[in-house]
Amino acid sequence: MTETTPLPKTRGGGWRSAVQVGLPLVVGAGIALAPVPDGLTANAWLYFALFAAVMLAVITEPIPIAAVGLVGIVAAAVSGLVRESPAQATAWALGGFADRTVWLVFAACMFALGYEKTGLGRRIALLLIRAMGHRTLGLGYAAAFSDLALAPFMPSNTARSGGTIYPILSNIPGLYGSHPHDPSARKLGSYLIYTALAVTCVTSSMFATALAPNVMALGIVSATIHVDIAWIDWLRAAAPVGIILLAVVPLLLYKIYPPEIKESPDAPRWADDELRRMGPITRREKTLLALVTMALALWIGAADSIDATMVALLVVALMLLLGVVTWTDALGNGPAWNILIWLATLVTMANGLAEVGFVKWLAESLAPTFAGHSVPVSMTLLVGSFFFLHYLFAGVTSHVSALLPVFLGVAVQLPGATPLGWAMLLCLPLGLMGIITPYGTGPSPIYYGCGYIPGKDFWRLGLILGVLYFLVYVTVGVPWLRFLEM
Repeated sequence: MTETTPLPKTRGGGWRSAVQVGLPLVVGAGIALAPVPDGLTANAWLYFALFAAVMLAVITEPIPIAAVGLVGIVAAAVSGLVRESPAQATAWALGGFADRTVWLVFAACMFALGYEKTGLGRRIALLLIRAMGHRTLGLGYAAAFSDLALAPFMPSNTARSGGTIYPILSNIPGLYGSHPHDPSARKLGSYLIYTALAVTCVTSSMFATALAPNVMALGIVSATIHVDIAWIDWLRAAAPVGIILLAVVPLLLYKIYPPEIKESPDAPRWADDELRRMGPITRREKTLLALVTMALALWIGAADSIDATMVALLVVALMLLLGVVTWTDALGNGPAWNILIWLATLVTMANGLAEVGFVKWLAESLAPTFAGHSVPVSMTLLVGSFFFLHYLFAGVTSHVSALLPVFLGVAVQLPGATPLGWAMLLCLPLGLMGIITPYGTGPSPIYYGCGYIPGKDFWRLGLILGVLYFLVYVTVGVPWLRFLEM
């Protein structure tokens, strides 16, 4: 772990602290005291007030995010807002710790620890720098193409990005003197790490098999409106948007979130010298490489036989058994345990919105706004509502299960497209919407918790790229879909 460098205190810190604490409380209280909307129970409205306060506290961070999430689920459970029985309320509060994605994210953090402890991550990072390290922008595109190469074969973007791409890329910034939780993060780490997250959200939308909720969505479409979407049809429909965004996003982030180190002509030669000093690959490196290769093979070829999360936990267990890392190393991996707690609690908070009926009420309340407009406007409103409601969900799976059936039912009643067209319109952006929050898709908590990207930057960039992804989708993807239907 890199030692944290304390930031200097600035004037106005007291005011900042007051806003950090006061804003979530004021907003939450304001919502709670407002009249309960028609069609919604008082408990559901109070729960939404609590949820809004918790999400604002996640942004302002008056206390660590894990503590914010813990306070939120305890408050909801003790007050009986979700379930009345104390035992059932406790079971609900702890339910996030049984979520598969939460443990897959945790295992991915342990993978990163293995890369660090064995030196394999440094070795692979040096190889990448030797090949593409002349310019930082080249490293950004290397992250994009690496993710694209794996995306069609790995239906878990957490495994693909968080468990495979991130553990390698996270070793590169330190070689340039760019460290987490430190002003030097902006030298290179902030740009490279956020670019990796941004591109995995794009690749997750390009292929039906690049994101587990995509496959889930296909099943819901088939069961709800009796339409089947073929793998090649998904790719054909998603390709224009995906290609444009993969080409643009690394360069755009290079401009709006620029690294301080832009060129390093001597880096490849230096990397070659460092590789010679490291010597031949060690036994522990070979062991980890074999385990990671095994994980990739199982993720790609045995998805029907063994769950992606269990594959990851199997590898972690083997890492411990074979001495790749020690249990003391694992216990000392503070970021992994921190991410486990805050992601589990936020998953629980988001799931509570659906359980109290708030999500269904909101979706049905929005339905009338889609009718009575031209086809392009109706499509834009429908997709926009579906896309940005993702702020309420911790992960794409819960979003799909809660909203997709409702929006499909509304969409097929509207003129302008076939049921297949409406289904694809709603399914294709599932990966894209994950960019908007630190909890929006599986890899997000890993990148958010790594220390290279300050919280305010994460939310700001998420909004910017979320709007960009949405605009490209409705201006390029929607017309392309309509053309394919002709």
